[in-house]
Amino acid sequence: MALNDAVPTAEQLQDLLLESPGFTEFLLGLTTISASLLGGEAPMLCAITVERDGGPSTVASSSDAARRLDEKQYEFDDGPCLTALRQQRTVLIPDLQTDHQWRHYAAAIADEGIRSVLAVPITTDNGSRAALNCYSTALGTFTPDTVELVKQHADSLSRILRLALRLHAEEPYPGHLRSALKSRAIVDAAISLIMVQNHCNRESALRLIQLASRNSNKRLHEIAGDILDRAGHRDQGGR
Repeated sequence: MALNDAVPTAEQLQDLLLESPGFTEFLLGLTTISASLLGGEAPMLCAITVERDGGPSTVASSSDAARRLDEKQYEFDDGPCLTALRQQRTVLIPDLQTDHQWRHYAAAIADEGIRSVLAVPITTDNGSRAALNCYSTALGTFTPDTVELVKQHADSLSRILRLALRLHAEEPYPGHLRSALKSRAIVDAAISLIMVQNHCNRESALRLIQLASRNSNKRLHEIAGDILDRAGHRDQGGR
């Protein structure tokens, strides 16, 4: 696989930034460009996630399917793109059906027909983090050469993304993200409570909530809400 010949120049990326009415629209342009450049025989779905000051500020996707794939990770507060973003490392899942680390996420998106995932961090300024998330409906898409090309593409986006973050103030969450982000806030609060009560780390606390979710057939944020309600910590206005 090779990047398409129509790779945008730095000037074209600058034009995209200047012509975009807001940060969300600018990211949408970047994801569309990325999907076009990286697409081979199998369609490539791309999304870019940006966090500012520890919270998910913007998620832009090249398609509705890519958006759903990203949002599902926020429901779990875990997944390849969140790991790439938070730990600033490349995450490759060659075959979702045989992967064990994110098997619950894989089961949740089974209807989307995604077989392999690659998430690559994009270098940004202090106080923000970003990642490029690529989804493929085929196996064998992310060969070592392809992974390297995606990394190169992510690097090429770093400069213009850093500039965009400086030019655009943080925007309110897009409407389609509010529910997912509200759910994540509830889960985060429950995780913090469990960590204090059980003297455990974040990963162990999250596993306890996930286990309760599976055993009760309730969503993660519903279990988290129950925990907060029992402890009397949930704001009545957040229900």
